[in-house]
Amino acid sequence: MRYSMLTIKSSRNGKFTSALIVALLLSIVSLASIAEEALKPLTAEKTHKTAIHDMVDQLNRRHYVKLTLNDDFSGKLLDAFIDDLDPNRLFLLKSDIDEFQKYRTRLDDELKKSDLSAGFYIFNRYRERMIVRLQYIQDSLAKTVPAMDFNVNEDIELDRTDAEWPADQAEANEIWRKQIKNRVLGLRLAKKDDKAIIELLTKRFKNQIKRMKQLEAEDAFQIYANAFASLYDPHTDYFSPRISENFQINMSLKLEGIGAVLQMEDDYTKVVRLVPAGPADKQGQLQPADRIIGVAQGKKGEMQDVIGWRLDDVVDLIRGTAGSFVRLEVIPAIAKSDETHHEIIIERNEVKLEDQSAKGEMIDITDSDGEVHQVGVIHVPTFYLDFEAYRMGDTEFRSTTRDVHRILGELLSQGAEGIVIDLRDNGGGSLAEANGMVGLFIESGPTVQIRQANARVLREGKRRSSPYYTGPLAVLINRMSASASEIFAGAIQDYQRGLVIGTQSFGKGTVQSVNALGHGQLKLTESKFYRISGDSTQNRGVIPDIAFPPLYNKEDIGESVLDNALHWDRIPQTNHNYYFDLKASIDTLQRKHEKRIAKDPDFLFLQEQISIVEGLRNKTHLSLNIDLRKKERDTQKVQQLAMENRRRVAKGEEPLESLEEDSADELAMSDEEVEAKAETDKDDEDKDKEPDPLMTEASHILVDALPYFLPERLARRP
Repeated sequence: MRYSMLTIKSSRNGKFTSALIVALLLSIVSLASIAEEALKPLTAEKTHKTAIHDMVDQLNRRHYVKLTLNDDFSGKLLDAFIDDLDPNRLFLLKSDIDEFQKYRTRLDDELKKSDLSAGFYIFNRYRERMIVRLQYIQDSLAKTVPAMDFNVNEDIELDRTDAEWPADQAEANEIWRKQIKNRVLGLRLAKKDDKAIIELLTKRFKNQIKRMKQLEAEDAFQIYANAFASLYDPHTDYFSPRISENFQINMSLKLEGIGAVLQMEDDYTKVVRLVPAGPADKQGQLQPADRIIGVAQGKKGEMQDVIGWRLDDVVDLIRGTAGSFVRLEVIPAIAKSDETHHEIIIERNEVKLEDQSAKGEMIDITDSDGEVHQVGVIHVPTFYLDFEAYRMGDTEFRSTTRDVHRILGELLSQGAEGIVIDLRDNGGGSLAEANGMVGLFIESGPTVQIRQANARVLREGKRRSSPYYTGPLAVLINRMSASASEIFAGAIQDYQRGLVIGTQSFGKGTVQSVNALGHGQLKLTESKFYRISGDSTQNRGVIPDIAFPPLYNKEDIGESVLDNALHWDRIPQTNHNYYFDLKASIDTLQRKHEKRIAKDPDFLFLQEQISIVEGLRNKTHLSLNIDLRKKERDTQKVQQLAMENRRRVAKGEEPLESLEEDSADELAMSDEEVEAKAETDKDDEDKDKEPDPLMTEASHILVDALPYFLPERLARRP
C-alpha cells in the first residue's frame, strides 16, 4: 500500500498536503497592512537537484507507466502541487493562481535540467500567505470570538476542494470568517467557554505559525517531489532521508507504538488502517478514516492539539516504549464537525509475529432443518514469513502457509465440515505465502500473473501435484483486504474452488520496489498483478460472490479513491482447472442469505448504521446556527440509541437508557488500573466470545453450499 506504519505520506485523496489549519478572518481588511517579520525564502540545495535528476531517470526507465515529460505533464504537475499545498483553497488567492500559470508549460523543461526554482517560488508564496493569515487570526481571536452570533441562519461549505479560488481578500475573509466560526461553534458544543476556546485556538495557531517558520528546504522539496512522483501512480513516493529511516523501521515491524497506518488529509491526521493484532486493533475503538486531533502521554499528560501538525511530528508523539499509555482525541469517521469526538486510551506495544499469526476456531451452525454443522474458521491477519528464522535454517520457522496447514489439519480432525478463511482487514504481505496458501486448496496450477513494465508476464503458483484440502471452502473479505489477500481470494474464485463472501476488496494490484537516490529514496511501481482469469486486481479488487453490507465507505477507502491510480484491465487468461460449478449455486445461496438476514438483528442494525452514514456523507453544508446544530446532534444520538435498542430487544437483551462511553471512566483511573481493567475485559471477552455476525452469516452460507461441493466434480478442465 501507499503508506507504511505510522508515517510516510499525506494526501490529496492519498497525497501530500502541508500542515494547515481551518481558521477565519472576521472583518474585511487588507492583509498587507499586517506587520510580519520578513521570511527568508527557501531555496533548493544541491542534494535536491541530485535527487530530482535521479528521480527523473529512474521513473523514465523503471516505472510501469511510461509518461512523457511534456507541456501536458507540466500542467498536471502544477495543478497537483498547488492542490497539495492548499487543497481546500483557503490561503492562496486567484491572483496567485493566475500568476503561477506562467509555469504551466515550463515545469517539464525545468525537471529535465534539475531546476527546482518554480516549485520553491510557489511554495514560498504559499508559506507567506499562510503565516500572514494565521498571524492575523491569532491576534484577532480575543475580539472576534465573543462577538460571534450563533443565532443567525447561515452555513459553511464542507468541502472546498473543487471551489473557486478566492477572487480577492474580501472573499477570502468571508470564507475564513465561517471557517473559524465553525471551529468555535464545535468547541462551544463541546462545553468549552470563550476563554478556553481563545486559549486553545491561540495555542494552535502559534504552533502552526512556528512550524511554518521552521520549515526547511527539505520540506518544500519533499512536497514538490511527491507531487511529481504521484502523477505516475499513488504508490510512487519520494522518501526524504528522515522518512527513509522511518520506512526501514516500520518494515521491520520493530516499531513500538499503537500499530496504525496514518496519513495527512488537509490539516488532520487520518487513520488509513490498523495493523492486524497491533495495540490499536486489539483495543478496538480506533477505526480507519478516524481523525486524530489530540495526543497525550500516559493518563495524566496534557492533551496536545495536533490539528495542522506535520505527520512525522504527530507520529513522534504517538510512538513510545512498550507498556506505556497514549491518549488520543479522535473525531470518528462519520462525524462532520469537531464537536463529535472522544478519547481513546491505548497501551503501546511491539507488533509481534506471533500476534499476527493465523488462528483457528470452530463454529456451530444450525441450518433451516435444525441440524447442527461444525464449520472451521481460520483467521489470517497478514501473509507473513519469519525471514530471519528461515535464513538461519530453523526447520520450525513460522509462515502463513505452515500455520494454516497445521490449523486446517486440527480443525478437520475435530470434525469441521467446511472451512472459512477470514481475510478481513488483511492488507497483504508476502506474495510467496499467498501463493503457498492457495496450494493448500488446489492440486496444482498457477496462482497469479505478474506483468512487468516491459510487458513480460510471469506466472507463479503450485508447480507440482500434492495432497490438498478438497472439501467445502469460503473466503471472507472486506474493503481492507488488499494485495496478497486479493491474490488468494481471486485465485480461489477463479478456480471455483470456494465461495468469496463479503465486500469488494481494496484494489491494490501493483508491486513496488524501494530504490536509492543520491539523496533519499524512491518507491516506484514496477509491475502489476493479474488473476489467472486475466482480470487485474488493480482498482477494482475482488468482487464477492455473495455481498455483505460494507462496513467501510467505498468513497473514502480503497484504491479507486486515490488520484492517478492505475486502471483496471485484462490480459489473456492462463489454463487452469475448474473444481466446482459454484456459479450455478449463487442465486440459490443469495435467496437463502437474504431471507436469513431479513430477520437478523445484527444485520438490520448494520444496515441502519450504513443508511445514517450515507446521509451524513451526502451533506455538503453544515449549519452555523447553534440551535440547529444541537438539534442535529441530539437527533443522531436518539437514532443511535433507538437502533441499538431495537437490536438488543430482538436478541432478548435489556434496552439501554443511554449510550455511554467507557473512556470517561478510564480517565479517572491510574495507568495500573487501566492495565488491570484491560486484562479483565480481555478475560471476560475470551470467556463470552461468540462468532461475529458477519462470520456467522458467512458460515451459514457455506453450510447452505455444502451440496455444491461434490467430490466427483473435482479438478475438471475447462
